[in-house]
Amino acid sequence: MTPIYPSTALKNKQREIKAIADVEVVYITENGHGKYIFASEEVIEREKQRAVEEALYEFRMAEALRQSRDDFAAGNYYESREDLMSAVAAKRAKHA
Repeated sequence: MTPIYPSTALKNKQREIKAIADVEVVYITENGHGKYIFASEEVIEREKQRAVEEALYEFRMAEALRQSRDDFAAGNYYESREDLMSAVAAKRAKHA
């Protein structure tokens, strides 16, 4: 579960918050509204890397879907599984 603390916890529960922040992002609220995050440099770096990987994955998926739609519209598709597998094998052999 995501750790969420009121801003007063920064004064009253410093050790607890620091211990959690060493392994994940801690959210600090003010008057019940999200306001700050608290985390170690390693956690921030890990979260940034995860966000970059997720964005790249989404981009690649969108590009693959766009390419498949373009291929289908251009008539570049296979009518049987065997034809598809033969084309895949030929493409792999070409790049090997």
